[in-house]
Amino acid sequence: MATAPSTALTTPLWQASDEAIENSNLSAFQRFIRGEHGLDFDNYQQLQQWSVTNSEDFWESIWQFSGVTSSRRYDEVLEDKTRFPGARWFPGAELNFAENLLRYAQNEDAASKIAIVGRLENGERRELTYAELNTEVAQLAAGLKTAGVTVGDRVAAFMPNVPETIIAMLAATSLGAMWTSCSPDFGINGVMDRFGQIEPKVLFACDGYHYNGKVIDSLPRVKAIAEQIDSIEQLIVVPVLNHSTPEKLDLSDIPNARVYADVLVTENTPVLEFAQLPFDFPLYIMYSSGTTGAPKCIVHSVGGTLLQHLKEHQLHTDVKPEDTLFYFTTCGWMMWNWLVSGLASGATLVLYDGSPFAPQPASLIDMIDEEEISIFGTSAKYIAALEKEGIVPRQSHKLSRLKAILSTGSPLSHESFRYVYRDVKSDVCLSSISGGTDIVSCFALGNPNLPVYEGELQCFGLGMAVAIWNDEGESVVEEKGELVCTQPFPSCPIAFWADEHGKKFHAAYFDTYPNIWAHGDYGEVTANGGIVIHGRSDAVLNPGGVRIGTAEIYRQVDKVEAVVDAICIGQQWDDDVRVVLFVVLREGLSLDDELVKTIRSTIRANTTPRHVPAKVLQVADIPRTISGKIVELAVRKVVHGEVVKNTDALANPEALAYFAELPELAC
Repeated sequence: MATAPSTALTTPLWQASDEAIENSNLSAFQRFIRGEHGLDFDNYQQLQQWSVTNSEDFWESIWQFSGVTSSRRYDEVLEDKTRFPGARWFPGAELNFAENLLRYAQNEDAASKIAIVGRLENGERRELTYAELNTEVAQLAAGLKTAGVTVGDRVAAFMPNVPETIIAMLAATSLGAMWTSCSPDFGINGVMDRFGQIEPKVLFACDGYHYNGKVIDSLPRVKAIAEQIDSIEQLIVVPVLNHSTPEKLDLSDIPNARVYADVLVTENTPVLEFAQLPFDFPLYIMYSSGTTGAPKCIVHSVGGTLLQHLKEHQLHTDVKPEDTLFYFTTCGWMMWNWLVSGLASGATLVLYDGSPFAPQPASLIDMIDEEEISIFGTSAKYIAALEKEGIVPRQSHKLSRLKAILSTGSPLSHESFRYVYRDVKSDVCLSSISGGTDIVSCFALGNPNLPVYEGELQCFGLGMAVAIWNDEGESVVEEKGELVCTQPFPSCPIAFWADEHGKKFHAAYFDTYPNIWAHGDYGEVTANGGIVIHGRSDAVLNPGGVRIGTAEIYRQVDKVEAVVDAICIGQQWDDDVRVVLFVVLREGLSLDDELVKTIRSTIRANTTPRHVPAKVLQVADIPRTISGKIVELAVRKVVHGEVVKNTDALANPEALAYFAELPELAC
């Protein structure tokens, strides 16, 4: 069987200094383990292995090391440990998510520290200290309590990435309500497919938002949503466009609507109290992309989300109170939930809402300097776009505090790794991370103490029994296969909402292998101990019976200067599968025989003949989810004449029309 060349390299692109390693949170954690358990580890692999073979000791150590605040101690760490799914973490414990995120506000020395910087595309900027954040959360929580919000209610948000969205989440969860959100660029049907399932009592919504130089009015959609979801007892409108003049908002024709400021209890505000809840009490309801059917409503727990995020922030990302943390995200993507948990580690969060390329391609890079961002998170597509725009930040920006760049959303190409170290900053930990909404966290991610190798995620996460399995269910190295998790972990979802007897939940993750989580990623463990994600398992190509990850093809196409975007599918053809590649070209270019030859020869030279597409076709646009991921399954359906049921999950559903009835693909 032909395979692509090995991804393993012997020379790292980056390695932390001895001083940085000594001062990292991960090294402090290892010293903590030495003191608690008398254990020393020669390398990360030994620590990771201990964390999964002694998972109860490990997760208890995370609880203690990160200083989780709880009103009642757990009775044991893990109950029903052989049940997966079904194991229960930290039974008996009682805690509150918002209380843990606001704990720095209770410290006089830390309360004056900036907690949130909110920035909009139009240049507006606001700051909130931890003390101010705590005060506004208390004011809003009192208003929600007056409105009847209590433990177990659902509070939803149709909101941009602004400070009020975090304040609303903290206020709702302080009362024990469940939080769910999507961004205001969702269409009405997309919102109904999500919020219509979970019946929120309160909806936060914005009057509008800025994107790519345009001002978008959200109120017509807000009105339609309010009229269609009967469970909404109060609709709270946050004036994003009219922030300085909220009195101009006319909400008279929107049912149960009030302006945000009118909900706040600003006089004689009660002291903020926190509902004490079981570790596995519902916290977030999140949604699958929904491009192949109605979105699945994934329920995540208070304790599981908190503990996993503390681990990933502090140990894998080295987040410290002096850090300024940024991730380019919307409130409809799990990275928003991941970002806001940075408050629990005392970091300053920078929020941005708008186009990442407005008013100019380097706008977010400008922000790194302006806000002194030390940890910058973005998508792989953004990094590739910067390179294609010819932007060289190391020549134009200081980036003096930048210590880590995080990338997710799709596999980060080898070329993008080289671009970062060549043209952005040489002394930075570039961490490609991979997980998903399903676990509201990561299976594979970064490590401040490990070297960075080109094209590789640095490691599997601590406490996560992750492996790559072949078709026989055997763990393999330097061989492609399915990414699985073989043991329970705290951030495993509680359930899907309204999923009778857990049938849909079980089918989503546990049907492939009994009692084993199959994540749906196609990956490989390298000789360096790193991980390469080759794409989604359900999008794997299978020409001639050979499995090919789409990321292997995208990596080569990215090298072709004329191509700005691409999507690859397998088309049923002559009782087999043929590879079809669709490309978007730079403005003014057309696909000719010479360019097709260049694309094919580039792919062939660096992979295998089976990776070379049988057809290369030009399209005007490529469909993506609202969080920016390409939708290979939807394109494959269209090409095969099947109906894509839920186009409201797409940011640009009109792009699917380019793939319908192409004469070049006719059988």
